[in-house]
Amino acid sequence: MGIKENIEAIKERISNAARRAGRDPEEITLLAASKTRAPQEIREAFNCGIKVFGENRVQEAREKIPALSDLPIEWHMIGHLQTNKVKYAVKMFTLIHSVDSENLIEELEKRAKKEEKIQEVLIEVKLSPEETKHGCKEDEVPFLVEKILEKENLKLLGFMTIPPYVENREEVRPYFAKLREIKEAMERKFGRRFPHLSMGMTHDFEVAIEEGATIVRIGTAIFGPRNY
Repeated sequence: MGIKENIEAIKERISNAARRAGRDPEEITLLAASKTRAPQEIREAFNCGIKVFGENRVQEAREKIPALSDLPIEWHMIGHLQTNKVKYAVKMFTLIHSVDSENLIEELEKRAKKEEKIQEVLIEVKLSPEETKHGCKEDEVPFLVEKILEKENLKLLGFMTIPPYVENREEVRPYFAKLREIKEAMERKFGRRFPHLSMGMTHDFEVAIEEGATIVRIGTAIFGPRNY
């Protein structure tokens, strides 16, 4: 199957998962994770109706995004962001999914102010025990929410997590449910709505949707195995 058929199949699966959860499929954004993908593959996916693409590495995005500047793509940063790359990230990305420290918040605010931009962000929460995963600890979330809400040039839209990879998708359901609970607790605490939960990838996005995901980050199921 090609990219077009893959996207149609994923959209159908998103719709079915949303309906099982009594949700409107239109609430869910299909983000194409385009790490290692060539500009022509991204162009093809865009032509099949995908409007939001996520990059993991600033350096790769800096090479790729200019090659696709003729397309009205909404670019998201979905990988770990180092403070020394923030100046580039703020210029390129509409939404940064991976905010996980006070230092990063301060740097994003400084650079967004310089660009005269309101930078939209998500807080990445590390709920998985794996050492390789990034994100803040659960008990740091209220502090980081407060820090972002104090900033003039940052806008907090919600939360992101990456659960451990396990064969049985049902085993990751508690991680997605936990992030939803964190979001709801922060909405009560701060008296405002944080509309987005970025969670779920190729292997487990249907479970994520059933637990409230509003953005699913799909790479392999759209483009096939990664090109390294």
